[in-house]
Amino acid sequence: MDFYNFFTQEQKKNIHEASLTILEETGMVVKNPEALEIFIKHGCKADGSRIRFPRKTVEEKMKSVPPTYTFTAQIPEFDVTLPGDRPVVVTGSSAPNVVDPVTGEERRGTSLDVANIAYLINELKGFDVFSISILADDAPPDMRSLYRFYPALKNCKKPVRSNTPTIPDLEKVLDLGYTIAGGKEAYFKRPFINHHYCPVISPLTYDVESTASVVHLAKMGLPVYGTIVPNAGMTSPMSLLGTLALGNAEFLSLTFLMQAIRPGSEVIYAVLSTVGDMRNGDYAPGAIETGILQMGHSEMARYYNVPSGGYIGLTNSQSNDVQNGWETSLNTAAALMAGSDLFNMGGLLGGLMAFDFAKAVIDNEIALNLKHLKKGIPYDANDFCLELINKTGPGGNYMVLPHTAKNLRKVTHYPSIGVRGFRSKWLNDGKPNAADQAAALAKKILTKPNPNVLAADIDRKVREHISGLPAGDAVWYE
Repeated sequence: MDFYNFFTQEQKKNIHEASLTILEETGMVVKNPEALEIFIKHGCKADGSRIRFPRKTVEEKMKSVPPTYTFTAQIPEFDVTLPGDRPVVVTGSSAPNVVDPVTGEERRGTSLDVANIAYLINELKGFDVFSISILADDAPPDMRSLYRFYPALKNCKKPVRSNTPTIPDLEKVLDLGYTIAGGKEAYFKRPFINHHYCPVISPLTYDVESTASVVHLAKMGLPVYGTIVPNAGMTSPMSLLGTLALGNAEFLSLTFLMQAIRPGSEVIYAVLSTVGDMRNGDYAPGAIETGILQMGHSEMARYYNVPSGGYIGLTNSQSNDVQNGWETSLNTAAALMAGSDLFNMGGLLGGLMAFDFAKAVIDNEIALNLKHLKKGIPYDANDFCLELINKTGPGGNYMVLPHTAKNLRKVTHYPSIGVRGFRSKWLNDGKPNAADQAAALAKKILTKPNPNVLAADIDRKVREHISGLPAGDAVWYE
């Protein structure tokens, strides 16, 4: 498949050179002392916590980056690898709130919501990875991460991805993984918890805790990657090219860190590059510029031969309305055509603030359409159907032919929600809309027992080993 390109090869080289200039002349502030020490040990020049990167050193580190990244699941059939399995579709993550599917009111998320969302995502075929969509407000202070990861892993066999606020939290989550796997050695053979952080705070600053987790996991050889998040007009220049160059510099620095720790560490060129709404300062991840910037970053990812993607297909809409539809669809379609591999697009409303069950079902439909779009028109000389066309002749009827029956599901994507047919039928059916159909489908799934719940004997061992866990069961709210 050919991809849409903004830039020539020479222009991409110039963007790369501009990013190297940023790293060499402006540099970055590194607040994490362990990371600072690693940067210095591998040739960076330090002025206190501010470091500068020699160009040749950065380029040398890029040579050890592998061209793939694998999300591992509890069972192999759900493993996905970038870029070969693209588009890999992931839920949006870590929203504080959830839209209650019974009352329609927005409220704080809980561990029960995590369990239900995990079950729903496991059943929706458009999603490949469950990035834990919400926080769990019912968690005790020392159990915040376990109240998210335990119900997620209990109810979803697909790869589970999220983050932790501190190293002690991370160790608890890893211990949970070891217990489910049957031991640390077994877990390291199949590390089914996938870790993600935003250690770089734009512009050009490394934080303490997230950076510590990235360093810790990279040393252990466990899957981890980061997302770069410049915001034009606020944390990067009000210039698409300037924001691209700055974000690219931040990606190069993070890749440098991971390769310095463990050469060959898998990375994803993941971004949420945005343009601020300067009329009022609103955050605007649903704006079309997010898609444009994602396209540019994906071009640079191909320049480095690494997988790409990120938070693309988000919406600022507070409901499942037409704004929601155009923001998610336009940006994801643009990113797909530009070669993005990973799409954190599912389930969130209001600029990453709330998970909505119906939104997840709608995004599942968009994801299935993206996967169908990616197939394009396969070229096979047999598919010209010349003999069939000649035999059927002018005025013939293809509907009754065996060829149609044989190929109808191969050629066509049939949506599970949405309206097709005459207006009279739509009126007789009570004027159904996609949002209501999506909510009904989510309820239909969640009111049935989860057939893929964690095996009872494994769950018993987990609960015996770790005290204070929530129930973690997917149960409908009524």
